[in-house]
Amino acid sequence: MKVDLHNHTSLCNHAEGEIFEYVEKAIQVGTKYLGFSDHAPMDFDPKYRMSFAEMQKYENEVLKAKEKYKDKIEILLGYEVDYLQGHMDERVLKAPVDYLIGSVHFIGDWGFDNPEFIGQYENEDIDLIWQKYFDAIKEMAQSKLFDIVGHLDLIKVFKFMPNKDISIIAKDALSAIKEADMVLEINMAGYRKPIAESYPSLSLLQQAYALDIPITFGSDAHKPEQVSLFGEEVEAMAKSVGYTQCAIFHNRKRELINF
Repeated sequence: MKVDLHNHTSLCNHAEGEIFEYVEKAIQVGTKYLGFSDHAPMDFDPKYRMSFAEMQKYENEVLKAKEKYKDKIEILLGYEVDYLQGHMDERVLKAPVDYLIGSVHFIGDWGFDNPEFIGQYENEDIDLIWQKYFDAIKEMAQSKLFDIVGHLDLIKVFKFMPNKDISIIAKDALSAIKEADMVLEINMAGYRKPIAESYPSLSLLQQAYALDIPITFGSDAHKPEQVSLFGEEVEAMAKSVGYTQCAIFHNRKRELINF
């Protein structure tokens, strides 16, 4: 696939491999734009992210790879930032990067996509937690702090699906994304999870297209072999909906290219 802007590094403490291995895999599979967007530091859940002290190391290593491989692939620098009120840090939000992905991984202090805490679903009203999740996505978009919406419907990861119509649950969040002029990521990691489909689903992507929300692509790789995995599937899905262009970023400025 041409564009893959969501990839992690071992600095987040739950990914494997060296940066050069991700880059060489991307070159091998024909990716033209490879973005690293590792989990940004935060004073919450430090086990699954780099520390503030490691930010400069991360940025330097990505930029070093960018220079080394400049004749073979374009490497972009970003962060995936957890939208969690009271815990976002200006050192991340104002970092000298190409883009920021805004993601929701927590409902309150519950890491709902972490297998360690899957048992909590038994104690929750499924329709209510889906609504809380999309309310957080809406708030994230309204903050206008980020460029890309990460894995829009991540709440479906373990296949606990709501009884209510998902299009209605997500409607206000999608409207907020449009209003904030954000880009929607088509994230391939869902194919590797129990839900076995991309984030977002085809139906939500159709809603986004109807609102003229631009897209980009991300494999959410945590291992080199996952780079651009299922890329053909998500590009085909996007084209089936009507998309012909996707976004890349330079210094927080968006550019649309054909894919």
